Amino acid sequence: MPDLFDIKLVFTQIPQLLAYLPVTLELTAAAGVVGLILGFLIAMIRVKRVPVLYQISTVYISFLRGTPIIVQLYISYFGIPILLKYINYWNGTNFDINGVPPVLFAILALALNQSAFMSEIIRAAITAVDPGQIEAAESMGMTPNQVRMRVVFPQAGIIALPGLMNSLIGLIKGTSLAFVCAVVEMTAAGQIMAGSSYRYFEMYCSLAIIYWIITLILEFLSSLLEKKLSIPQESPALKQATAQEVLAND
Repeated sequence: MPDLFDIKLVFTQIPQLLAYLPVTLELTAAAGVVGLILGFLIAMIRVKRVPVLYQISTVYISFLRGTPIIVQLYISYFGIPILLKYINYWNGTNFDINGVPPVLFAILALALNQSAFMSEIIRAAITAVDPGQIEAAESMGMTPNQVRMRVVFPQAGIIALPGLMNSLIGLIKGTSLAFVCAVVEMTAAGQIMAGSSYRYFEMYCSLAIIYWIITLILEFLSSLLEKKLSIPQESPALKQATAQEVLAND
């Protein structure tokens, strides 16, 4: 019977793949931070409905959410050099396009894609804050800036946390497509290594295990953060004591 599947190989090649994990994490961190900043700015534009910018942001979000990330990576990888060539031509400069690291194209595409999704998560979280609390803060004499920093943003952050963590998990899995920008991360390295042995199935099983473990770790951290940041509810004993105190005062 032919040796169709080597279970031992699935686990023995995981250490080799983990050597490329830093590249995956660097892509995730860089694209995640840039995407979060852009997403926050876009969310504020949409919440405030800033003229012109609101319409531009609507088209921006629609395009990035409506096209595959792999297509966006190809556009970044092939489109930016074309744009730089035009800039060189019109400005008479001689910028070395070949000197741009391919990882920057991948980070840009991933960050823009994330900003579109994160902006909608943040916008929904901001609009979910109870208007009554905002009115109460304003009646106490707080400035609009103080209301945002002390009332709106802290609560919106808690509301947005699960969605943002899900977006981060999706980003980590999305980095597996960075090979189209000539970036050798875990998935690209796995394909290269499997090319010498033709054991592609075992290699993809190894990759699946690594990504799954990373996702489990992020889900655990997300759960801890949610518990730490969530507003504690009153215990039944406290509620009963409060009710008895009210009755005694009456």
